[in-house]
Amino acid sequence: MGSLSIWHWLIVLVIVMLVFGTKKLGNMGGDIGKAVKGFKDGVKGDDEKPAANAPPAPPSQVADKATIDVDTKEKSKF
Repeated sequence: MGSLSIWHWLIVLVIVMLVFGTKKLGNMGGDIGKAVKGFKDGVKGDDEKPAANAPPAPPSQVADKATIDVDTKEKSKF
């Protein structure tokens, strides 16, 4: 009775998919994958440096198309 069978895990999976939706779970999975890749690259350190002749990759300003970057303005107290 203490162990969980495959049926228990399938029911939990269905409930999680109903609560979060497949798109949100896919985005979270992608974010976790990027974090793991960044961690692996960080662990490698400076042992492997990129080739000097290789052009640098352009910086990505938008990480996710659903994210909107806006400038905030402070309200004056006057």
